[in-house]
Amino acid sequence: MPKITILFSESAISDLEELKRWYCEQGVPGTGNRFVTEILERIESLRDHPDMGRVVPEFEQLFLREITHPPFRIVYRHEPKKVRVVRVWRSERRLRLPTDRDES
Repeated sequence: MPKITILFSESAISDLEELKRWYCEQGVPGTGNRFVTEILERIESLRDHPDMGRVVPEFEQLFLREITHPPFRIVYRHEPKKVRVVRVWRSERRLRLPTDRDES
């Protein structure tokens, strides 16, 4: 079975950039870099197991799932033959999906 393609929405890329920027501003850029690396490794596991995440409780849609890398939520859409990472947020934040134009 071919592996799943992983895509990132603009909002997810922005989330990762903001994560790095925040930790840099706090004086611990290595922590931000480590988190981004670990999050990307966690996302990579979706290639073989795209349904491993739970359904996002705020929306209860089977195609919208999340995995965690504490303290972050990695929200993704499981589409035929691909996974689209939508957001990477601190786990205490409530989810608000980007508009369609943000998902390019």
